[in-house]
Amino acid sequence: MVRPEAGTAAIDHEIQAERANSLSAAERRVIKAIAGFKTGDDHEHWLAEAREAVWGYFVQRELIGFRRHTEVIADLGIPGEVLNGLGARAK
Repeated sequence: MVRPEAGTAAIDHEIQAERANSLSAAERRVIKAIAGFKTGDDHEHWLAEAREAVWGYFVQRELIGFRRHTEVIADLGIPGEVLNGLGARAK
């Protein structure tokens, strides 16, 4: 008996794994950029790097259905100065 859903289940699993890997990589980039920003060395470079990393991370999250970022902002310690450059407001 042919079960087409079995084939799509395997593909769906692969897609979910790729999404998770992509989100994890984006989060690691944010963590690295925020750490660089907080060291105070080359402030403008790390500020730009952090803004780009955070923006990319938020886009990745939204693409997989996460619309609220409040918890990850707190968990990752994203500074208000970085968020303000994205057009977001820190609370």
